[in-house]
Amino acid sequence: MGLKYRILIPAIILATGLMLLTVVGCTSTSPSDLAQKAATPLPSPSPKVITAADLAKLRWIEGSWRGTGDGQAPFYERYKFENDSTLVVEGLADETLSKVNDVSRFELKDGHFGSGTADSGSVATALDDSSIQFAPLGKGNFFRFQRESNDSWKAILNWTDKTGAAKERIYHMVRWPPRTP
Repeated sequence: MGLKYRILIPAIILATGLMLLTVVGCTSTSPSDLAQKAATPLPSPSPKVITAADLAKLRWIEGSWRGTGDGQAPFYERYKFENDSTLVVEGLADETLSKVNDVSRFELKDGHFGSGTADSGSVATALDDSSIQFAPLGKGNFFRFQRESNDSWKAILNWTDKTGAAKERIYHMVRWPPRTP
């Protein structure tokens, strides 16, 4: 066998191996693999360990608020601490703030602050002087309350739609009625 063939044969073997690796590596995932990935549950949120003293950082949210955003009609809510470990949120009928339509509770239990049930609840995953972030325990949105000033804050909701696209909605909350200077 001549020198030409001793060089050419290993080169052909190497090139063939590289082509096979490229073809195998670039093949798409099968539909059954995609279905299995879609059925795999998301990891559980990592709740932040919170104390009643930590919740004092959230006292800025107390009061009555008018919410607007995303083409929705204004809505009204009242946030108040019932005690050092329970935040009550009242959905109000209108700007008079006189009729409560809905009540939800965020409670501190076993070092975790959240609301709802395991299937549709949420738990705090971060807390500092100007914000608190929540993750869903089951179905639901990720959301954050972000302080802007003494008289305004944002509620920022994040979720994934049916097609897997990331979505976000921001509500602007202002103290209601507005304070007079």
